[in-house]
Amino acid sequence: MRHRDQETPGVTMSDYNIRLYKDSDYELARELFTRGMIEHYPMAFRLALRHPRSWLSLLVIFLGSFLISGSVILSILVLTIALIVLLICSRYVYSSYVDHCLSHDMLDIRKYYLQRDGRCFWVAESGGIVVGTVAAVPSSNPRGEKHTELKRLTVARSHRGKGIAKALCRTVIDFASQRGCEAVVLETSLPQIDAWKLYEKMGFWQTHAICLPSFTERLAYVMELFYRYDIPITS
Repeated sequence: MRHRDQETPGVTMSDYNIRLYKDSDYELARELFTRGMIEHYPMAFRLALRHPRSWLSLLVIFLGSFLISGSVILSILVLTIALIVLLICSRYVYSSYVDHCLSHDMLDIRKYYLQRDGRCFWVAESGGIVVGTVAAVPSSNPRGEKHTELKRLTVARSHRGKGIAKALCRTVIDFASQRGCEAVVLETSLPQIDAWKLYEKMGFWQTHAICLPSFTERLAYVMELFYRYDIPITS
């Protein structure tokens, strides 16, 4: 893989090519991002169900319904409704995030990422079709250090397992290195298992994790993970 910055040509690797975003990529980039985020809510739901607090809450709901109604069937119905609410909350966490991003940085990708210093947006193209995206922005919380934040990494399901996500990550790392940054940072969530496993294999390390603050996020027990990759110092 040849390193490149914003002025150099795209990088070709086997059957895909990483290049700068173009306006003609707009709809596909937004669609890839939307699908890539929404697909995580089933895992979020399963992880929520495994949480001890969920089991306790569901048990209390079932027993409380039974004590009030004296009906096992009605209690099961109430429990089913509670599970549906939990599923809806798990989906809402990701759909609301998608809605926010589509009306924020993904609303005008060129203006937000390509016309501002320290930012960039790339796509992975295969067979003339955009199959992946990634972006870079200056970190909003550098803590006295020069960091670049990796954002909007997604790869179409049909093209996973081909090294595209790793190449997109490496593109951001190279971009940050060329700008003299000390580290690449990112945020992801616990249900995005493939993502944080990829980051860890590439040398990112988890700095901390927090439970998200909103009611639906607490109800679904969605945890946000923070990672950092230290860029080697070259003489």
